[in-house]
Amino acid sequence: MNSTNGLTLRLYGMNERIKELAEQATTYIDPSANDGVCWNFDKEKFAELIVWDAIGLCKVDVNALTSPFLPEYEKGIVEGYRRANENLRFYFGVEE
Repeated sequence: MNSTNGLTLRLYGMNERIKELAEQATTYIDPSANDGVCWNFDKEKFAELIVWDAIGLCKVDVNALTSPFLPEYEKGIVEGYRRANENLRFYFGVEE
């Protein structure tokens, strides 16, 4: 558990995933053409990857909402994920 400015964060494997996304947003460039700089970190791509990851966590099978075998309380959970997915897409302006 890490504490920053009084805020306690629990990091359940988040560091590894963030590293993976950061690597995906980083490209090698020719150092001779760029004042010796070898790597380019694309902040916009990094942000986009994080948003898509979050949206992916909220994906649901829409057919599950209409399944007669799904208990009512589970339909509520599935609906919550659907709404979270919808809200993330709206908030960040993401379209399929």
